[in-house]
Amino acid sequence: MERKDAIDLAGAAGLVVFATVLAFNQVVIKVTNAGFGPVFAAGLRSALALGVLGLWLWLRGRRLEGLRRTFWPGLLLGGLFTVEFIFLFIALDLTTVSRVSILFYSMPVWLALIAHFSLPGETLSWRRAFGLALAMAGVVWALFDPDSREAGSLTGDILALLSAFAWAGIALTVRLTRVSELKPESQLFWQLSVSAVGLLAVAPLFGELIRTPTALHLAGLAFQAVFVASLGFLFWLRLMTIYPASDIAAFSFLSPVLAVGLGWLLLNEPVGPGFLGAMCLVAVGIVLINRRRRR
Repeated sequence: MERKDAIDLAGAAGLVVFATVLAFNQVVIKVTNAGFGPVFAAGLRSALALGVLGLWLWLRGRRLEGLRRTFWPGLLLGGLFTVEFIFLFIALDLTTVSRVSILFYSMPVWLALIAHFSLPGETLSWRRAFGLALAMAGVVWALFDPDSREAGSLTGDILALLSAFAWAGIALTVRLTRVSELKPESQLFWQLSVSAVGLLAVAPLFGELIRTPTALHLAGLAFQAVFVASLGFLFWLRLMTIYPASDIAAFSFLSPVLAVGLGWLLLNEPVGPGFLGAMCLVAVGIVLINRRRRR
């Protein structure tokens, strides 16, 4: 498929669907945690997704390439992926989907701030700096919103922020190491293989592995493995090969907005006017951070 210089209707529709899947995934993780320990559930998800990736490679007649030359950065990539989902799954076990989504999807804020000081060509313009300030103000507002704070947990909020930092670390690893030379399938293999082993190995340290699993919880694991952690990620990377990365990144504001709405609709989470205001600040800030001047 040919490279395009702007998002068209098909690309926009695909990104909206993917953002909705990511938002719904936050609800699915929280529900699935009722049947399995959070870290054990994350490990099972990675293991199942690794199987889906292997099946997809076999059906497409593709091979994983470049794994040997990227062994150490690949381990780093997978290690950060492991840490990210330890924090995220435990956070969703402790606090609300709404609060986790605002904090977790603030990742572009922290990535832009780190990149400003560490990556050439990533200096913040006045517009992007303004977006950064708006998004950070929204995060602080969300943390201290009285309506949602009562239903949340300070520990869960901190873990959600730490998961966003780990996610930013993954982005920097892909940018700064030889992992960037790998095809999407190989990048995904490093993340899933290392996290499957790591998460399942450390899961007993975080309490019970099995709670009260039902068919609903098993379906939740299957949804995460197929539609998010494997095929969903490959779909997003496929879009990255067709459309400009900055245009795709601008759609990232949809996931926290949709996740807050789904948390309110499906889990009856408290979402007052103050929290909605915080969400809007974060969304506008993310759009400004990701919006770049066309050349």
